[in-house]
Amino acid sequence: MAELDRHISVWNECLRIFEQNVDPKQFNVWFKSIVPVSLEGSTLTLEVPTDFFRSYLEDAYLPIIKMTLRRVIGPDAKLLYRVHPVRKENPMTFSAAHSNVPENKAVMLSTFQASSNPGPFVFPGLQKVKINPRLNPAFCFENMVKGECNKLGINAGISISDNPGKTPFNPLFIFGGPGLGKTHLAQAIGIAIHDMYPDLIVLYVTGNEFKTQYMNAVQQNKLADFMAYYMRIEVLVVDDIQELVGPASQNAFFNIFNHLHQSGKQLVFTSDRSPVDLMNFEERLLSRFKWGLSVELSRPDLETRLAMLKSRCAREGVSVGDDVLELLASKIKTNFRELEGALISLMASATLCHEEITKELVERVTGNIVSEEHNEITMDKVQEVVCEYFNITRETLLSKSRKRQIVQARQIAMYMSRNLIGGCSLSTIGMELGGKDHATVLHACNQVSDLMSTDKIFKQYVSDIERMLVTVAR
Repeated sequence: MAELDRHISVWNECLRIFEQNVDPKQFNVWFKSIVPVSLEGSTLTLEVPTDFFRSYLEDAYLPIIKMTLRRVIGPDAKLLYRVHPVRKENPMTFSAAHSNVPENKAVMLSTFQASSNPGPFVFPGLQKVKINPRLNPAFCFENMVKGECNKLGINAGISISDNPGKTPFNPLFIFGGPGLGKTHLAQAIGIAIHDMYPDLIVLYVTGNEFKTQYMNAVQQNKLADFMAYYMRIEVLVVDDIQELVGPASQNAFFNIFNHLHQSGKQLVFTSDRSPVDLMNFEERLLSRFKWGLSVELSRPDLETRLAMLKSRCAREGVSVGDDVLELLASKIKTNFRELEGALISLMASATLCHEEITKELVERVTGNIVSEEHNEITMDKVQEVVCEYFNITRETLLSKSRKRQIVQARQIAMYMSRNLIGGCSLSTIGMELGGKDHATVLHACNQVSDLMSTDKIFKQYVSDIERMLVTVAR
């Protein structure tokens, strides 16, 4: 019995130390409501009311938590959190920030140049190293909500996870606007592969980080070590690859791409635009981005937004009325990130200010976000203004009519969408304007530019419509 109660006595000792080092009011709010669950070896599991609670606790008190656990349990102390489930959902377990995250096995790397200055990855004399996969356990498939906006990407990602490097989806190129889940999906693929094939070396890196690492390697005369490091990776996930600008770093990446792809290794990229829309990239690299599957993540519909909110509430251990969630989902339509941020703001108000989550609180929290959204230029507004200017219906604009005025109106709508709406790909524009492909949209944009330089009346059309749209956005 004493052994079964060991976790309680250990936690009580920790509480005694916390009470001596934390403000009394903060101690009552953030430590007294924690329930010790178990102590297995050096791993202590604690139950907390919500994931927001867990996150805030670590942000504010991580140093003293680490110090106290090591003092009471020992230097190998580890901490796990269990979020109290809502209704009948299974409990969610989270590693503490200082606990182990997914790790790759140790690998052998050859050091090509001995130097007094260590390279960015390989130190002279060190042959066996561990490559940190840099994966966030929260970005897993289980925490993704599937909808029409991301169904193809998730299905392709699961297929890749089952058989990395051996599907037609290599590379997988994920693109779309901000906040639509590109990073989450890319990391979920890496996490799933790591779980299923723990011997594979997985690495997540951003395009900007790759470029910086390359520059540092060149400056330290360690380019050979840099190339050897990346060519050892078996699942390479590059986020925001549009940031990989510069001929030298692109040339290095081209060689790494070729080596990994030819060796049957898996490549996953994300970008805020499709391969055809990437600027300042070598054509040979762009052609390789198109070898596998390009998947666009679009804006979530109301049903998917509502499902995401319900899923997040279950993960957080928070009960929120369906009417409140429906109002929040109807208020914020742009992307998952803004929607999730608004939900966290609601939970923060409820937790820190002891307010009930009501429709009135939703209206207050989302006020600034929604007012900005109303002023945003969208494809619907572009179509509305173009139709109004040319005195045609939206059905006519989206039809297959080849009448000169209708064709020009459609081309202007494509041109305005590409130039005034951020993160809008050619394929998305084409799909919204009559189901056209990206080549048709690109041709339309070039046609509008050419006519503006040669036809003063046509240029006036475009200027008037642009002025109307900019006025709407103010």
